[in-house]
Amino acid sequence: MSVSLYSVKFARTVLVIQLVTVVIIGALFALKDVTWGVSALAGGAAAWLPNVLFMFLAWRLQGQSPASGRVAWSFALGEIGKVIATIVLLIVALGVFRVVFWPLGVTWLSVLVVQMLAPAVINNKG
Repeated sequence: MSVSLYSVKFARTVLVIQLVTVVIIGALFALKDVTWGVSALAGGAAAWLPNVLFMFLAWRLQGQSPASGRVAWSFALGEIGKVIATIVLLIVALGVFRVVFWPLGVTWLSVLVVQMLAPAVINNKG
């Protein structure tokens, strides 16, 4: 299996694990109140959707052979885009939809923790 195919498969696995985390935590918060469940889903979306956007951009640029130094710039710009998208999604969730803060924050942080821990767990199993 080529390295590029492995990295796409690996990234897709991490994204699926994150999505499962969002759904499970959203369902658990929904047991308390539907508003809490929706708030949890909004927090998960604010962390997960920017990751999906970053992965699509990375996969799109994967086949190209960038000039020296462009890899670092494209990665930095992708990360800046992720941060801006996250901030915008959180502002929309909190300001426009008036979601409950705690479920939003807990789910958002949980997805970020999964993003950091999932690669280590997946690599140890492989």
